[in-house]
Order: sequence, then structure tokens, then C-alpha cells
Amino acid sequence: MKFTQIPTDTFSQLQLNAGLLLKSFTPSTGTLDKADIIGATSGGVKFTAKPSYTDFGEDIDNCPANMAELKRLDSVEVTISGTFVTVSASSAASTIGAADVDAKDPTHVVPRSDLKDGDFGDLWWVGDYSNLNGDKNGGFVAIHMMKTLSTGGFALTSDDKSKGQFDFEYTAHYSMDDPTAVPYEVYIKAGTAETTGA
Repeated sequence: MKFTQIPTDTFSQLQLNAGLLLKSFTPSTGTLDKADIIGATSGGVKFTAKPSYTDFGEDIDNCPANMAELKRLDSVEVTISGTFVTVSASSAASTIGAADVDAKDPTHVVPRSDLKDGDFGDLWWVGDYSNLNGDKNGGFVAIHMMKTLSTGGFALTSDDKSKGQFDFEYTAHYSMDDPTAVPYEVYIKAGTAETTGA
């Protein structure tokens, strides 16, 4: 059948597995520090960058809806959500959003009623990409969210004979430093063949 086909490069363009949430990542080298992994997840994650538009032609006589020349992009809402199945003091503080780990007692997380600049930070989701995804030269899809803050709050669901689940949602934010900069970017890097030592 002429149109019952798939692209010949499909396997080399698949994003695979659940990926990781990281505090930091270096896309130029594709390296990560395992200490930057925020937590183990269950059920994968969902990333959304949803634009909001204004149609300036909607109240103009004889103008059809969605006239391209009169459409304006207002903003983009950038979120990532999922479920952690691990928790630490630092990850709890992160999901609370406005919170501190007690300097005198690192087991104690103290929520705040005000935001600080330090509550906003970079967040990366990185997942395997392509059929070439070895340990050294593996391909990846990476999403970098800027000025990210937990907007889903701290939530725990526990059950008998089951792991506790900590739902999360983070939102990236625009900055006064450059109000036109959309607060996320995407890297898609194909892997290369792994070489073995002689």
C-alpha cells in the first residue's frame, strides 16, 4: 500500500524510556552528574509548553477567526509533572517550592510563606534518543526549563503494601531580565557508535 509506510529513519528518531529529572545537565557533552538526579519517578513525566494567543481580529467586521496577520502570541505556559517514588529533604523542599532545609538539622524541612530568588532554578528533563544510546555517545532529548518553581505543592499518597507516591508539578517562569525569552529550550542530539578499546 502506497501510504501505509513509516519513515526509513524512524528507529533513529525515537525517544526511549522515562528519562530523568535533573538539577543540571551539559548538553554540549551529554554528561550528567548522578548527584543532580532529583528523584526516581513512576509512570514517566509529562512536559507541556502551551501557548496563549490573542486574536485581534475577532471583533472586526468581515474578518474571519484566526487571521494569521492579526494573531499575537501572548505567553507560553511551560510545565512538567509526574510522580516521585523517592523523597529526600532536598526533594521535599523542591516540591514544596517555598521552603528551606534547616541548616542545623538536615532532616527538617521548613515551608515559608514567601518566595525567594533561590526558589526558582533550572530544571532539566533528559531521555534516551535513537537506536544509538550507549553509555558514552548515546543520543538524547533534553528539555531545559528556566526559573522553574514547584507549583503543584507537596503531595503524598500512601497505600498498604505499596510505595509512597509524591505527585509534582513544576512551572517555568519568564524573567524581567528578558521578558521576551520563552523559559524553555530543547536539545535533540543523535547518538554515535560506541568505540571499543584495542
